Amino acid sequence: MKMMDSLCKNCIALLLVFSALAGCKSGLEKEAKGEQIQDVDGNLYYTVQIGTQLWMAEDLKTCSYSDGTPIPLVENYDEWANLELPAYCWYNNDSISSENFGALYNGYAFESEKLCPEGWHVPSDEDWIELESALEGAENAGAALKEAGTLNWKTPNTSASNESGFTALPGGYRSYTGTFNLKRTFGYWWSSTEKSWYGSSSRVIFRGLQYEDRALFRDIAEKNNGFSVRCVKNP
Repeated sequence: MKMMDSLCKNCIALLLVFSALAGCKSGLEKEAKGEQIQDVDGNLYYTVQIGTQLWMAEDLKTCSYSDGTPIPLVENYDEWANLELPAYCWYNNDSISSENFGALYNGYAFESEKLCPEGWHVPSDEDWIELESALEGAENAGAALKEAGTLNWKTPNTSASNESGFTALPGGYRSYTGTFNLKRTFGYWWSSTEKSWYGSSSRVIFRGLQYEDRALFRDIAEKNNGFSVRCVKNP
């Protein structure tokens, strides 16, 4: 019995180690169901063709740039709020519960153009416009992009069909104050396009989806917000 107890304790310890590592390297156990790409951390992502573009069908979760350089993980609220450097985090600082939703990156994280795997990039505003056009315009695109049902989206998840195969999830966001908000009700994705605002160039165009609307909306946000990222293949 003492030997069995010791073995069980060792098993539990190993499980805890594996759980701690899961945040940066997950998806390796996925069964292949079509074309996939891999990031530098070993995460696998399904892809989907929409019009002439090839998109990731999952949110990015890499903890490293494509050249292997680590991206700083910032969990502290005050530190996040005052950053003017690249950073990522997990919603509520919980990598396990956020695994399906990917990581949240601030707007400085993709300035190096190495956030996505090689051959892929953070979509520009023009890339998003092309996506909208392939899905009958922004006013209807959200319905085709959102994962159907209410497993991840809050009820009613209006008109969600996921006809595009994009499988957009409501990962919420991290605000410029460091707080986490709106998981299961909203999803936010960066573009790489900056937008000047009263002389400031620290704002970036993004896209968003919500649980009570069928549209894909467009807005701007300061770079120290934390949003999801979907990568699109280079032309």
